[in-house]
Amino acid sequence: MCLSLPAKVLTVDGDMAEVSVGGAVFRAGIQMVEGIMPGDYVLLHAGFAIGKMKEEEAIETLRLLDEIDGAWQDR
Repeated sequence: MCLSLPAKVLTVDGDMAEVSVGGAVFRAGIQMVEGIMPGDYVLLHAGFAIGKMKEEEAIETLRLLDEIDGAWQDR
């Protein structure tokens, strides 16, 4: 099973970016997506940005994942 997560781009340095997912910061390759800028949201998979996301879509996806995690913690 594969899972990709929305990540907010913090900085861009060449073909690498610093991104944030749930407060954790990672380095990610951005070679597969053109025009990445700080403030953008990307879909992060295995250390690579595989697509851009609209901010609203990213925030809603993160909210849903947080809701699922909360439900799982209540078990």
